[in-house]
Amino acid sequence: MSARMQPSSEPGGGHPPVPGEEQFTLAAEVFAVLADRTRLVLLHALAGGEADVSTLTEVCGAARPAVSQHLAKLRLAGLVVTRKEGRRVVYSLRDGHLRRVIDEALNLADHQLDGRPSHD
Repeated sequence: MSARMQPSSEPGGGHPPVPGEEQFTLAAEVFAVLADRTRLVLLHALAGGEADVSTLTEVCGAARPAVSQHLAKLRLAGLVVTRKEGRRVVYSLRDGHLRRVIDEALNLADHQLDGRPSHD
């Protein structure tokens, strides 16, 4: 295992002080997937709890096929997970890290809309 892939010795399992190339590459890939308004709306909805395609279609107002395609991209990127409930597929966020990223992005947007600099 390379040094940059070693488990972190920081409290709480945080990233190493100097992230490696793999971390920067993967983070950029995550941001690329997040760079879509509909996907952000879907992830924000899932931050409140799991939901199926019908519910998520109502939340984001996009056509069902488009919502399904966005959810497939999020699943392939490893950002959401699914489980079957009868014939229904239920989606949820993979973990709390993504919830915090979405919250921070929306907080940053609030600050920019309000014209206030972000100091956090």
